[in-house]
Amino acid sequence: MSQAPPPAGPSNRARPVTRSGPAAAPDARHADQPAPRGTALVTGASSGIGAAVARRLAAEGGWRMVLNGRDLTRLEQVAAEVSAVTVAADLNRPGADREVAEAALDHLGRVDLVVAGAGVGWAGDFTGMPRARIEELVGTDLLATLHLVRGLLPHMVAAGSGRIVLLGSVAGSVGVRGEAVYSAVKAAVAVFADALRYELRGTGVGVTHVVPGVVDTPFFDRRGAPYRRSRPRPVPPERVADAVLTAVRRGTDEVYVPGWLRLPARVRGAAPGLYRRLAARFG
Repeated sequence: MSQAPPPAGPSNRARPVTRSGPAAAPDARHADQPAPRGTALVTGASSGIGAAVARRLAAEGGWRMVLNGRDLTRLEQVAAEVSAVTVAADLNRPGADREVAEAALDHLGRVDLVVAGAGVGWAGDFTGMPRARIEELVGTDLLATLHLVRGLLPHMVAAGSGRIVLLGSVAGSVGVRGEAVYSAVKAAVAVFADALRYELRGTGVGVTHVVPGVVDTPFFDRRGAPYRRSRPRPVPPERVADAVLTAVRRGTDEVYVPGWLRLPARVRGAAPGLYRRLAARFG
């Protein structure tokens, strides 16, 4: 049952909202079996994909959640819907990753699932990109994710189970004109996912890399330029959230949303020269 959010105000401390349900570590299961349940930390949960993931987990039932986001008002609105606790903090701020990790462990006891959905963007020519925005993108989309995972991973390995879901982007697979830095940081997230997966083999902790294309969220308005291309068409954030839950159920290493976006990534890998000529012509 939804509960009224606590009074708004500056805070980066967890605010408990009770929720009933058993806690059990998630594992890879057949798609026809019930979804795994346990405890989850979702970042970037005040809107977009992160909020959609929180709602999907709540709809599955049995999950206890901590939600992180920068916008306290919207974060608490989402938390009230899904009966979660909140940790309002900008992960780009030094030390915020540690505060969020510690709050999640304090309130949940253990973290079975981490969905690293916090991210920002910027659109425009690289030569005109302000230095501060470069640092913000690298800090929020890459470094904050690395530090957060680093803080929680030893606890997950000690428990012998769990899953880390990293939100990437097709821009990191193929590179996108006008989004040089965003493409670079998302490519780094993709390689981090691969390397970490190899390192964690045999520990019981899995890593899933979710690669969305264009998603219908406030992301484009906030990056300073709306999405104007006719293709690919934006997909709703709920579709990405569904892909996240399916990947957690199955223990999938990587998933593209929509699935056909895997094709250009494969073409680029198999025939990079051809891909670059097509990309230069068609954008």
